[in-house]
Amino acid sequence: MNSLHRSKKRQAKPVRKGLHPRNSHNHGYDFPALVKSHPALAPHVKPNAHGDLSIDFADPLAVKTLNAAILKQHYNIVDWDIPEGALCPPIPGRADYIHHMADLLGVEPGLEQPGIKLLDIGTGANGIYPLLACQIYGWQCVGSDINAQSLENVATIIANNPTLKERFKLRTQYDKNHMFEGIIQPGEFFDVSVCNPPFHASLDDALKGNRLKLNNLARSRGEQNAKNGSPSLNFGGLGAELWCKGGEQLFLKKLIRESQAYSTQCRWFTSLVSKADNVKPAKKLIRKLGAVDVREIEMKQGNKITRVLAWTFIG
Repeated sequence: MNSLHRSKKRQAKPVRKGLHPRNSHNHGYDFPALVKSHPALAPHVKPNAHGDLSIDFADPLAVKTLNAAILKQHYNIVDWDIPEGALCPPIPGRADYIHHMADLLGVEPGLEQPGIKLLDIGTGANGIYPLLACQIYGWQCVGSDINAQSLENVATIIANNPTLKERFKLRTQYDKNHMFEGIIQPGEFFDVSVCNPPFHASLDDALKGNRLKLNNLARSRGEQNAKNGSPSLNFGGLGAELWCKGGEQLFLKKLIRESQAYSTQCRWFTSLVSKADNVKPAKKLIRKLGAVDVREIEMKQGNKITRVLAWTFIG
């Protein structure tokens, strides 16, 4: 009996405390099922120091292959892939964002809502938020990005999954100083916009942050430090996906200010906020600009806490 089957019973225990009740990843990863769905994952799955099946989360190929398996097994998305160096998102946390957006909109669970329209600002090469929103809730989605290579990759994913063709549209942002302008068309209305802002203020900061993540992963495996050498961006991030001048704080400020100009064309503007210190000034600015409702939605995955900031100008 191979290690996949020997460890199968261990897979049932809940390891992702705090995920949304409707999140299908509440009980961790069922690696035998994932390998059955996507055999390319098999070489990456091995028992960890605790005897549980896992992958090396410091290995970019292993993480990307795990994502492809999850998207295939849970969301019926085939042939998902990203270019080398592109941001490789943790699916459970991204699914949580979408489930919380459904709650924000008062969507009735279990029913497809093709009338709901979602806009993803900076969809990246992975297109993850629209992909999940299309497959979980049947929403109509628009993904925007400034990077042509990223949009080309998402276009390939859509082409490989014909059911997405009428649900998921892509638009190019030609001006790095704008988020909504040039994307939201005259007379167009979105129910919600989502965004995962660039976290770091520079490439150097991004590399330092990646080294810290590698070392934390190494310690969790009982190693002293990550292997020496130049830090590879194992969590990925093509340019604007990972960093921008001024980092998350300045990006949020621009996003919030520009949202006011489109206050009647989107019911809820939202953004992931990774740094807790950025929440208070963001809320202050939102209120100053006249939003009638501001909400902070806390999301938990294990010991990690992130938050989504949501605001609306529509009473």
